[in-house]
Amino acid sequence: MVNQKTDNDTAQETADSSERENRRKIREGIVVSNSMQKTLVIAVVDRVRHRKYAKTVLRTKRIYVHDSEGEAGVGDRVRVQETKPLSKLKRWRLLEILEKAR
Repeated sequence: MVNQKTDNDTAQETADSSERENRRKIREGIVVSNSMQKTLVIAVVDRVRHRKYAKTVLRTKRIYVHDSEGEAGVGDRVRVQETKPLSKLKRWRLLEILEKAR
């Protein structure tokens, strides 16, 4: 017996595969500042290879993170997730604290 697909079957498969997955970026970084209310500044370090010289270079990006409960402190390692714009600079929210500062 040959298994033949109908137009209805292919439409169902297309709908299943195109369901919106959570494609938001997730980053890890160190809290640099928590002096604002409900906002953290974290430093995310990326290791990139220089195109011409092929040397590994560290690039640091400071991002503003929404911390509604104010639980993270300076020096903590945190995991953040991209979200809709919350203010002029905040585009990230705190997912979890990976390691507390000593």
